[in-house]
Amino acid sequence: MNIFLKENPLLLLFIVAAIGYLVGNIKIKGTGLGTAAVLFVGLAFGAMDPAFSVPEIIFQIGIVFFVYSIGLRSGPAFFQSFKKNGWRDISFVMLMLTLSAIVTVAIFATMNFDKETIIGMYSGSSTNTTALAAVIDMINLQGNRDPLSINHLVVGYTFSYPMGVLGVMIAIKIMERFLKIDYKAEKEILRKDYPLDEDLTHRTIEITNAEMANKPLRDIIKTHNWNIVFGRVDSQLHGTILSTWDTSLRVGDKIILVGTQEDLDEVQNILGKEADYSLSNDRKEYDVVRIFVSNPDVVGKELSALNLQEKFSAIITRIRRGDVEMLAKGDTILEMGDRIRFVAKRKDIKEIQKLFGDSYYASSKIDIFSFGLGIALGLILGMIEFKLPGGLVFKLGFAGGPLVIGLLLGTLRRTGPIVWTLPYGSNITLNQLGLTLLLAVIGIRSGNTLLDSFSDGAWMKIFLAGTFLSIVSALLSLWVGYKFIKIPYSLLLGFISNQPAILDFATDITRNRVPAIGYAFMFPISLIMKILFAQILYILLT
Repeated sequence: MNIFLKENPLLLLFIVAAIGYLVGNIKIKGTGLGTAAVLFVGLAFGAMDPAFSVPEIIFQIGIVFFVYSIGLRSGPAFFQSFKKNGWRDISFVMLMLTLSAIVTVAIFATMNFDKETIIGMYSGSSTNTTALAAVIDMINLQGNRDPLSINHLVVGYTFSYPMGVLGVMIAIKIMERFLKIDYKAEKEILRKDYPLDEDLTHRTIEITNAEMANKPLRDIIKTHNWNIVFGRVDSQLHGTILSTWDTSLRVGDKIILVGTQEDLDEVQNILGKEADYSLSNDRKEYDVVRIFVSNPDVVGKELSALNLQEKFSAIITRIRRGDVEMLAKGDTILEMGDRIRFVAKRKDIKEIQKLFGDSYYASSKIDIFSFGLGIALGLILGMIEFKLPGGLVFKLGFAGGPLVIGLLLGTLRRTGPIVWTLPYGSNITLNQLGLTLLLAVIGIRSGNTLLDSFSDGAWMKIFLAGTFLSIVSALLSLWVGYKFIKIPYSLLLGFISNQPAILDFATDITRNRVPAIGYAFMFPISLIMKILFAQILYILLT
């Protein structure tokens, strides 16, 4: 069997991927390894026979697909976070990683680990596969392709990874008690600035407040800053109409609103009361339809730029992107594969479908020209040498170059006729495929070294040091972030959630979406910084 797998590396690769995926779906108390299980299965196969190998190009393709898809998806959130909070988020990430780096250097100086093992521990304690892959890429770019150094990196990562998850959870509970956190109070403060409930609903409101009558909706929204969308109006004067910014309501009019439960409660308290029937059930003049965005001509454009209400009797109320449903606002930018929900007169539906495309097949396709060009730009950037103080030379490589270009192009979304973003489903598929490939290759190559670590007892030392690194780094980050930078604790939990299992844990204990918002804002920033910190540490440690 071993000889057969040695002669068929692609067969070996996909056997590891398949078994790893199966193992990753096994959950214990709601927590599983996910795609990271592919690494551990690869290590098991690599330990079976040191002659097992997979072509280097597979690793390169995996890391490029993985980081580029992350960049495209995370670019908007990356720059939105910077725009919203200025330097606060950036400074916290830098401080968090600096504290972790200090603890890493202290362990390196006192416990006599080689630098490859300690960098692997640094990456594993933050469960950051991309940082590990970036350092491996750096070693390969140096020209020596030292397999022993790479193996030590993987061993350090492997034995530190479990406590990279559990250690952060332990730190969260310790600091929660020490700081006496009140999650409910934080939620009430934060809900003014963040959408804490992704479950959208609709409600028909009857206007009873005379003070709100005869005022354009534009003025009412501007005064109260409501995060809702207005739909159809049952007007005593005009019958059933679609609302516009200039629509004025009268006492007794009924209007359908879309938003979260809490936001609709707030609006209802000001406008009037819930109507005795729902306008959503009235399909005499208007119908409600969901269609796919598959026309590249509208992708990357704001809804307001389409001038929809000037062309049709229609309103877009919601947009579903992946598993998330969001309100349709004027500044909402459409992406390929979005599913929009709109209200329109039946005579306009076909033209609206034509405008947006409404083809599931077309919305799932990848534009190979823009995809290939974007990756090519990333690879070119990765080849450029940057000179650091002290004569050190630094390259972004296969990991950093495509990631940076992905972030920039994901934020631009389109340049003239070129649409850079990928359909949501295609992006997730490429991301998962890339991560699976690089984890399988790393595991297969390093399994034999892992076996040696078990035989000489080195694994226990790495495990304990990794546990210390994970818990202490998380404790320091939470304490400094909460006490000195004044970041709400619920938001901090998302900032330090370097793995989905930690995010799920944080969401469970807060009972709200604040950690998920922190995670979405911080993930791209943290990912890039961890790659850079891991590579810089590798260069500086001797």
